[in-house]
Amino acid sequence: MISVAEALAHCLALTRPLEVEEVPLSEAAGRVLARSVLARRDQPPFAASAMDGYAVRGADVAPGARLTVVGEVPAGHMWSGRIGAGEALRIFTGAPVPEGADRIVIQEDVQREGDQIMLGDKLDAGLHIRAAGVDFRKGHGIEAPRRLSPADIALAASMNHPRMPVTRRPDVALIATGDELVQPGETPRPDQIIASNTYGLKAVIEAEGGQARLLPIARDTHESLEQVLGLAAGADLIVTIGGASVGDHDLVGQVAQAMGLERSFYKIAMRPGKPLMAGRLAGSALVGLPGNPVSSMVCGHLFIVPMMRAFLGLPAGERRRSRARLTVDVPANGPREHYMRACLSHGADLPEVTPVDMQDSSLLTRLSEADTLLVLPPHQPPLKAGAMVEILPL
Repeated sequence: MISVAEALAHCLALTRPLEVEEVPLSEAAGRVLARSVLARRDQPPFAASAMDGYAVRGADVAPGARLTVVGEVPAGHMWSGRIGAGEALRIFTGAPVPEGADRIVIQEDVQREGDQIMLGDKLDAGLHIRAAGVDFRKGHGIEAPRRLSPADIALAASMNHPRMPVTRRPDVALIATGDELVQPGETPRPDQIIASNTYGLKAVIEAEGGQARLLPIARDTHESLEQVLGLAAGADLIVTIGGASVGDHDLVGQVAQAMGLERSFYKIAMRPGKPLMAGRLAGSALVGLPGNPVSSMVCGHLFIVPMMRAFLGLPAGERRRSRARLTVDVPANGPREHYMRACLSHGADLPEVTPVDMQDSSLLTRLSEADTLLVLPPHQPPLKAGAMVEILPL
């Protein structure tokens, strides 16, 4: 058995950053920016009024001063004159500030009669002018790689980019295996269960920016597995669930190797999730996950998520852990790294973590209740409540 870190390194070695494609800006949210984009203009491109009011010369501003209104300019229009001594221009938020003006007197500080205004006794001290380029200058960049947030999309629009260069979404083929499985909505026999792992993993993959295809369930025969693996041809990543152990009906490794699998490893010193394999099959990365639901999902978070990020050109590696304090005693751990399902709560200095009451790898209810994984290293001695531990948020 190899360590989790070694297994992850092997999995990442099977990936490569995918091709770049351009998509409309309206469809780019959540995608990974593949090349930096540069602003095509200054923002704002002119000195702009930050308030509704009057554009004036600062030298003319004094309590009780009277000024003559020489025009009006709303946003989206330019006033072509120049503000002279004793003059004011009615101006609205976002409109270009005219030549000669260096201050906006807000409308709340003004009384107007016809074409005359009188400034109040208590004037707001702000200039209320946004300088040209105060937000960004032409050539300012949104740096790649990064997952595009809503704020990034707004910034790119302001930079005048109608399309964005993004990394192609990884194509992931998901294959559940086993005679005991039926799809959700079907009527199982008394000796069958509902396939759940592929649906949970599809959600994990698509949350990371991949596209997951649910292939037909592969039955426990060489012929069925060959047929379904054939349907996965061309995928960036093939993920099989179940059938990767060494039982008489665990055929994934045998069939994949007969089809040309170049296997990187088999078995990891972790729980849940020991029977996990990876390799390359006809140009596709292949990861064979264990069939127990919790094992499958935990391995998805530990291995599939970093692989998705590597395919997308994002920094990849072991997912970042954080620290928390135990609320209960935890017994000694064995020779395999243990990823316990747990719940977080607020603590005085650090979050507090409580393992769920049952850790069996078949219990999806416990995984659904959990919001973090409590990580215990191999051969960890018993821990008392209050001890500091590492956690991996889900």
